[in-house]
Amino acid sequence: MAITGSATSAINRRDFLRISAVSSTLCGAPAIVKGAKRRRPNILFAISDDQSFAHTSAAGCRTVRTPAFDRVAERGVLFTNAICGSPGCAPSRAAILTGRHHWQLREAGTHASYFPTDLVVYPQLLEAAGYHVGMTGKGAGPANFQGWKHNPAGRSYDRHKLSTRIQGLSALDYAANFAEFLNEKPEDRPFCFWFGATEPHRAYQEGVGRAAGKKLEDVQVPAFLPDCEIVRSDILDYCFEIEHFDKHLGQMLDLLEKRGELENTIVVVTSDNGMPFPRAKANMYEYGIHLPLAISWPAEAPGGRVIEDVVSFVDFAPTFLEAAGLTPPPGMVGQSLLGLLCSKKSGRVDPKRNVAYSGRERHSHARYDNLGYPSRAIRTERFLYIRNFAPERWPAGDPPGFYDIDDSPTKRYLLEHREDPTIRRFFELACGKRPAEELYDVVADPDCVRNLAGEPRYQQTKQLLATQLERTLRETGDPRVLGDPDIWESYPRFSPMRPELGGFAEQGKYNPKYQRGMRKP
Repeated sequence: MAITGSATSAINRRDFLRISAVSSTLCGAPAIVKGAKRRRPNILFAISDDQSFAHTSAAGCRTVRTPAFDRVAERGVLFTNAICGSPGCAPSRAAILTGRHHWQLREAGTHASYFPTDLVVYPQLLEAAGYHVGMTGKGAGPANFQGWKHNPAGRSYDRHKLSTRIQGLSALDYAANFAEFLNEKPEDRPFCFWFGATEPHRAYQEGVGRAAGKKLEDVQVPAFLPDCEIVRSDILDYCFEIEHFDKHLGQMLDLLEKRGELENTIVVVTSDNGMPFPRAKANMYEYGIHLPLAISWPAEAPGGRVIEDVVSFVDFAPTFLEAAGLTPPPGMVGQSLLGLLCSKKSGRVDPKRNVAYSGRERHSHARYDNLGYPSRAIRTERFLYIRNFAPERWPAGDPPGFYDIDDSPTKRYLLEHREDPTIRRFFELACGKRPAEELYDVVADPDCVRNLAGEPRYQQTKQLLATQLERTLRETGDPRVLGDPDIWESYPRFSPMRPELGGFAEQGKYNPKYQRGMRKP
C-alpha cells in the first residue's frame, strides 16, 4: 500500500475550517460517476467489538450464523485480507476515524487516554459538508473526549433499550436507535451513521451458546488454544454474541430497504480487533488484526465478488470522503477503496495493494508502571512480520494476572492447568515472553504458531519485510523509531487501574518519568 500525503503532518483546526468551507460548496456533487448527477451516498458503518476474520458464516464458520453480514457480502464485496490498525479497540477505532496509523495519533494511539481535538475525523468533514451524522453504541474510545462536543464518531442516539435481554448483551436497542436517527434526518440530506455494537466483547453468560442449540462438535478450535469442552463452549458463547450484532444489522438493512435508501447506501461491516481469547485480541497475530469485512453499495458497486487485495482500516475514511465528493485532507495515509468497490473484478484487483501495517502500545493496565507492549507489524498476502520493541516485557501483562488477556473460562483454564504437559505449550503461546522478531506464513499457518524468523531459508524475506516496515514507520513519523519511544509511556490512562501492579499508576495523570517532548491535548 503506497503512502500518500504528508508523512508526518497532522491536520489542524485552520486546515479543517478551510476544508469545511470548500466542502460546503460540494453538497450535491456527484461522488464518482462521470458526466452524471447522483445523490451523494449514505454511509452505514457497522463495527462489532472483538471479532476475528474466521467467524462469519460467509467465511465458512459452522458455529455462527450471520445472514446480515452475508447479505452485505452477497450484494457487494467480501474482503479476505482486511487488516486493522491495532489489535485493541481505542487505537483501532481512532485509526478508522482519522485515516491515519495509530502511531500518528499521540494519546489517541493508545488505550483509554485522550483523543486530541486537533485530530480531524471523517464524520466531522461529512457533517460540515451537509451530512446528517450520528451513532449508537460504542464509538471512538474508550478515551477522555475533553474538548469534543460529543464522541468523535458522531452524536449519540442511545435512546432506546431492549425490554428483555440476556446477561452479557448490551441493553441498547441498536436498531430502534438507528430508526430514530433516520426519523430526525432532513429529507434532502444524506446520512453517516456509526453502529458500534459492544458484542462480542466480554463478559458472556456462560453456556448461552449451547443453550441456544449450538454444538460443541461444530467448533473449530484455533491451533493456539487447547481443544477441550471448556474452550469449545466459550467459543460458542462468543459466536452467540456475534449473532446479536448481526441481528440488529439485519434490522437496519431491512429498514433502509423499506425506506428506499439501501441502494444508495455504502454499508461497511467489520470489527475493531480480534476475538477476546488468549493470543488473539491485543496480539499482533492473525486472530488479533485480521478481521471480517464486507462492503456493499448496490447503486455503484457490482456485487457477488470476493477481493483478495490486502486492505487497511486507514482506507475507510478516505473512501467515505471520496464517495461524498470530498478530497481527503493532508495527513490521511489511507487510500480510497472506491476503485476496488466499483470495479467488476474479483480476486487480486490492484497489484499495489499488497501490504498493510498494524501496531500496538498499551492495552489494559497490565504491567508495572502502566507500561505497554510496543509492537509493529507488516502484513502481505503471504507473510506477517512482527517487531517487538520490548521483548523483555511479558506480552500478556505481568504475572500472575496477565491482564492483557480478558478474563474468561479459556484464560482460567490455561492458568489453572499451566503445569500440565499437554497444556503448557498453549500457556507459553499466550503468556510467555517473545523474541524481538517474528515471521509467519499466514497462508500455511493462519493460527501463527510456527515462528519462521530464525529459519535460514526465510532470512531474506524477514530482512525485506523488516526494512520496509522500518522505512514506513520513519516516513510516517512513528516516535517509536524516531528517537522518542518513551513518549508512549507518558500518556495518562482514564480507565480503571490496578494498584497491585505498582509503579506510577495514577489514573488520569501523565507519567512524570517519561515527559520528554510531550504535549497535552
